[in-house]
This record gives sequence, structure tokens and C-alpha cells, in this order.
Amino acid sequence: MSTEQVIIAGGGIGGLGAALMLSRRGVRVRVLERAPDFAEVGAGLQLAPNITRMLDEVGVLEKILPLSVLPRRLVFRNAVSGEELTHLDLADARRRYGGPYIVLHRSDLLQALLEAARAEPNVTLHTDHRVTDVEDRGDHVIVRCANGAEYTGQLLVGADGLHSTVRKRIVSDDMVCSGYVAYRGAVPLDAVDRRVSLDDVVVWMGPGLHLVQYPVRAGEFYNQVAVFRSQEYLEGKKDWGTPEELDRTYSRMCEAVRVAIPSLQRNNRWPMYDRDPIPSWTKGRITLLGDAAHPMLQYLAQGAGQALLDGAALATSLSGLGNDPWPGERLAAALGDYERARVEFAGRVQSTARVWGDIWHVDTYVATLLRDEVFRSRDIHDYHLVDWLYGPVRESEPDRATTPETAAFSSVHA
Repeated sequence: MSTEQVIIAGGGIGGLGAALMLSRRGVRVRVLERAPDFAEVGAGLQLAPNITRMLDEVGVLEKILPLSVLPRRLVFRNAVSGEELTHLDLADARRRYGGPYIVLHRSDLLQALLEAARAEPNVTLHTDHRVTDVEDRGDHVIVRCANGAEYTGQLLVGADGLHSTVRKRIVSDDMVCSGYVAYRGAVPLDAVDRRVSLDDVVVWMGPGLHLVQYPVRAGEFYNQVAVFRSQEYLEGKKDWGTPEELDRTYSRMCEAVRVAIPSLQRNNRWPMYDRDPIPSWTKGRITLLGDAAHPMLQYLAQGAGQALLDGAALATSLSGLGNDPWPGERLAAALGDYERARVEFAGRVQSTARVWGDIWHVDTYVATLLRDEVFRSRDIHDYHLVDWLYGPVRESEPDRATTPETAAFSSVHA
């Protein structure tokens, strides 16, 4: 039996990021990853300024920038007509928020975090360690794995994702199925019939669907994510969101969208689930972070980033506890600080992502007309809808006036 200060169940982006940031604060950490290797499933990833600022502080940003793309704009288009409705000037956003907006492959970020964590003497990493049982003894926690390994620590952090085993110790709830499914993947640039600029992240919004496109791997690969509401799911079919339904759904879109769909990988698909926000992530000597705490839909491109912010907040909160055994009262106070820093904000991101998806996917004539007009009317230098998320705004940046049209969406982020 081995004793650590913090045991982390899950070695994805959130778990490795937390291990790195905790170790930099002098905390001894053991990471238990259930898979045979540290690896990410998926493809591209967007990191907004609120995340890249933090990665810069821990020395990871410089490692991933050579493999990343710094897009010029975040563009919103109507997937039926092809019309560009509005865009976010990402160079302007960097000046405003003090960090770049970057896109990269998920595995490139994970590898950078893994290399940094391996270099830390306070971090011990394990693969093939699936957590099966947790016992909170009051003054310590015992973690048991399927392979027979057993570890003792001062705190267990569940970073084990949407299907978290650890979360069940905190709350009994069910995943929420959105009825949407995603097809995603990155392919060589020349394998895609691309009709938009490589300088842009493009979101095509259509009735019950959207397509996101952007380059990764320093522009050598092109990432695409096609999402749609499944009629097969609504009809109660067990096998829903099939490749055939993907093709049928996108066949009614404009040419630039239609020609992109054949290059999507068909061997995997991801039904989209989240969970309702919860008021606490902690019970005794067990707490949560990332998708184990606040799984969210992808419409704000914040899932991985919010997990990293959890790790940074947890490291700050635990840093003053020292090397001696952590008394329950002091640990509870530290975890209370962690929750005050993160629970309400992450819950807001969860809830806002749901509403933003509803806006993207409107499917009636009047709703589409109103959405598109609001997007068209937006001043491209108006950031009030994302200041709360990407901020704080740098003091040198003047406040932008809110137009009557864009004020209509303010309540979405309230």
C-alpha cells in the first residue's frame, strides 16, 4: 500500500493538467489511468484566451504553439444559404483578454501535459489502473483498482469523465441525452473539399445541425465536427445517428457544407450527453473535476479548458496545506475555496452551452430569421457576450457599446 497526498482517478487532459499544477505547488500526486496508454479519443480542440493564459503561466503554451494554428477569425455562417452572418476578430480578442485563441489536436495537448507531468518528481503515473472502489476513512481515503492495486491518500480527485465512477460517491444522477450525435475527425488537408479560408474557425449553423471546420497540426490536417439532431433517436430506435442519417440530414445544406461531409470519418460517432449542474462536487475527502464534475455540450468549446481551470483552482486551494497529514477541517476549508472558485462558474458554462446550442439549431422560419438578423446586426467589435467567459478584460481595453440587436442575446449569458 502506497500513500500520497492526492490521488487522481483519470489521466486525460483534466487529470494530467491537475497533476502538473498540483505538483508545481509542492503536492505529491498519483494518477491512475484506466486505459493501457495515456491517449485522447477525438480530434480537434479549441482553446480560448481564458485557457491559454493559464497554460502560459505553467509553461505548456510554448510547447503546444508550434503544433497549433492561431486562427484570424471565428466565423458564423448559415448552413442552408452559405451566408456569413458575423465573426469574432480573434487578433482583437487576444489584445482584449491577454491570451491567444488557438486550435490544435487533442492528442498534442495531452502529450504536452504528459511530458510536463513526467518531468515532475512529485507526480507518479500509472496506466491500466481502473478505479473500482473508494473508501473514505475520515482521516484518509483508500482507492482500489481492478488489477488489485490499492493506494492511500489524503484526497481523491475524480477526473474520470462523463461516465465517472467517483462521481457516484458524491451524487446519484443520470446523464442527459441531447438526442444529437457528432461525427468528428482530422484528416490530411488535401483530403477535404474545403470552401473556406484556412485562417478561420467556421461554424455552419443549420436546422437541427451544425458543422465546425478548422485546421490543426500547424495546418497540415483539417478538423471537422458534424453534429445533428437524430430523428432516429426521436423515433426510439436503438441504433440512431447512423452514417446514413448523417448523409440524409446534410443533403439539404448548401454546397460548401455538402462537399465536406464525405471526408468525415464514419467508424466512430459520439452521441452527445451532459449532466445537470450540481451545487457541490465534494464529499469528505473526495472531490471532482472536469467532465466528472460538469460534463457539458460542446457549443462553447470549453469542456477541456474548464477542466484545466479546475486543476488550477484546486492547486491554488490545496497549496497551503503543507507536507504533514491534512486535518479534515483544513482540507474541508481548502475544498470549500475550490468550490467557490469553480462550481457556480462551471455550472453557468454548462447551462449556457445548452442554450447556445438551441440558438445554433433553430429550425423554424421565424426563429431562423430572427437569429440570423441578430447575428448580422452585431458590431464585430462587440464582445459583451463572451467577456464573462474569456475575461477578465484587460484594463487598457475600452468597453464596447452594446447594440439594441445584440442586447437581445444578453440574457443567454446572464
